[in-house]
Amino acid sequence: MEIMFLPLAFLLGACVGSFINVVVYRLPAGLSLIQPPSRCPHCYTRLKAKDNIPILGWLLLRGKCRYCGAPISWRYPAIELFTALLFLTIVWRFGNELSPLALVMVCAFSSWLLTLALIDIDTETLPNPLTQSGLVLGICYQAMQSKSAPELAQHLIFSTIGISAGIWSLSLLGLVMSALLGKEAMGGGDPKLLAMIGAWLGWQQVIVTTLIASLGGLILAGIGRLAGKSLQKIRFGPFLALGGLGALFSGQYLTQQYLLWFDVF
Repeated sequence: MEIMFLPLAFLLGACVGSFINVVVYRLPAGLSLIQPPSRCPHCYTRLKAKDNIPILGWLLLRGKCRYCGAPISWRYPAIELFTALLFLTIVWRFGNELSPLALVMVCAFSSWLLTLALIDIDTETLPNPLTQSGLVLGICYQAMQSKSAPELAQHLIFSTIGISAGIWSLSLLGLVMSALLGKEAMGGGDPKLLAMIGAWLGWQQVIVTTLIASLGGLILAGIGRLAGKSLQKIRFGPFLALGGLGALFSGQYLTQQYLLWFDVF
């Protein structure tokens, strides 16, 4: 069944990636996501439909605006391609486990993570509208897994514990690190992002997410030191997003392996 959906997942992912580009640019600037229609940021000419074809549009234009010749960043098609591959991977990985609606929801979760990571890279912010709406979607996703009232209560408790674990664990860690360093060590949006991940995946995957994110941050800091560059401030949001994706795809396996290792010792 998942093989039938793979081409559709790729096309849908490319289209969603195109919209993610819009959100990343407009939301931090306080602009409408709908109006005005897509236009060149240099000459402000409204783009035609053939200019907006995900991935192919950039290739056909050879990375330049059709009207003024200004360069178009390679990041636009890269994000579209990455999102397409991400959706394809989700369908391939979970196609036999989840319903079509649940697959759509998981793709939405991955889109939220990618969007927040890109905005944090660009602006060092994690907008509340995205973290809050993503958290609500996570609760809805957990509710969808229920077939009875007792199961609904169980899934809602599972999501609530995940939210609490996410926001409190990272908030406390931020306070400790700030006290040790004598300056603010973590942004206020990071705990909200981890709470959103907890709403979707639960408290155990909050731990997995934090470990993956911390390892990623340490690796980046180590690379910076080897390159002779001191990284004064590392944006943690992208690493949390990476950790969330890692927990989504491999979190249960990693948790099981840890428990098996713990039993051995």
